[in-house]
Amino acid sequence: MLAWRWPATSGVVLSTVREAADKDFQLTVLSDLCADFDPEVHAVLMQKVFPRQAAVLTRAAWLERLRES
Repeated sequence: MLAWRWPATSGVVLSTVREAADKDFQLTVLSDLCADFDPEVHAVLMQKVFPRQAAVLTRAAWLERLRES
């Protein structure tokens, strides 16, 4: 598990998702625990780009999945 405190969506998160996907990791991005200086960039990455390589969930949805498993 990789975790950062408020990482930039278009920087650390994007590069990590790409690298991890290339290495066939199973990925989950917590959409409400990262942000970007440009909210539109954050939205596009979360809605269009990341779902091709990762599950995109809120923190609450992720915690619920953990409880169910």
